[in-house]
Amino acid sequence: MDGRIRLGIIGVGNMGSGHAANVLAGKCPDLELTAVADTNPDRLAWAKENLTDGVARFDDAVKMLDSGRIDACIVSVPHYDHPKYAVACMERGIHVMVEKPAGVYTKQVREMNAAADRHPEVVFGMMFNQRTNCVYRKMRELVRSGEYGRLRRANWIITNWYRPQAYYDSGNWRATWAGEGGGVLLNQCPHQLDLWQWICGMPESLQSHMRFGQWHDIEVEDDVTTYMEYPNGATGVFVTTTGDAHGTNRFEVQLDRARIIVENDRLSLLEFEVSEPEFSRTNKAPFATMPAREVEVETDGENPQHVGVLNAWAGAILRGEPLVADGREGINGLMLSNAMHLSAFLGRKVALPVDEELYREELMKRVATSRRKAGVTATFADTSGTYGGAK
Repeated sequence: MDGRIRLGIIGVGNMGSGHAANVLAGKCPDLELTAVADTNPDRLAWAKENLTDGVARFDDAVKMLDSGRIDACIVSVPHYDHPKYAVACMERGIHVMVEKPAGVYTKQVREMNAAADRHPEVVFGMMFNQRTNCVYRKMRELVRSGEYGRLRRANWIITNWYRPQAYYDSGNWRATWAGEGGGVLLNQCPHQLDLWQWICGMPESLQSHMRFGQWHDIEVEDDVTTYMEYPNGATGVFVTTTGDAHGTNRFEVQLDRARIIVENDRLSLLEFEVSEPEFSRTNKAPFATMPAREVEVETDGENPQHVGVLNAWAGAILRGEPLVADGREGINGLMLSNAMHLSAFLGRKVALPVDEELYREELMKRVATSRRKAGVTATFADTSGTYGGAK
């Protein structure tokens, strides 16, 4: 491919319009915005007024994909339709970047990943922009290096997602099983669930306790506490809600020779003098404290977020450079949220990989009685413009 990549965007709501603005502002020099698609007339009117004259507008995504005007496409529509449009791009040889989450249930995402495998010429990325944050990149490096021994415990309390009732009242698709497929786990937490597995790996089982509509007049979860177990004996606890007026974001990992914390965009490292198993075995004092020291951790200070993901994607298309996140990796964080939901639905511990067919069956039971009153086979086209992947 010579020159810049011709870019299309499906869904120009909050997220789609934000990507358009970044490209038009020259923050992604390898990309040229040439087309957008949305079924909402108001969003197409917005595009006419706010985008340059050279950007074509379509009221149907497939028409844009078949127009010959684009080489690559961002999918920024409601959750259920992410795999559908990603596959449509792949089948046409169009490079694709999918907004998070990868989909609503892993079975449909597995089908999307299979399509990606059938089309290796397509560069398939996932918009996991939190992976560009230097503190999480460094945390992963420290945990995965092996220098500090095995993972023992991970705790993430991520409760600074406060949403008032007015947020949920802003669209009839919000916080419904048929419209979004879930609540705080699927809407607010996909980045954190991705980072959890990216840094700590996947657990072998979990048990989740959820409250559905605990703090809001909604049908999906707005309060979650999950306990995880790993093959090596490590454990994890993940706590999240949209009901805490002033919440917390603290991720703590215990290793054999270190404690690592990310909080308030700062990474701290407490390095132990020896590994805990060795200290416990050799120490003779009943109430001894592990000798340890705070270590100043250097990062590159970079946190390019969405622009960084798009620029890496463009670099992969043009020059074979690495992606921030391969699109196939989107199934991992979704596997965690599906397992959490299934555990809460059944009231018991569940193993991973999750039973995908059972989860889909349980989800569809809730979709059938959802306030949104729409089947999952619908495209939810009436919301794609105002929603546009907005969280």
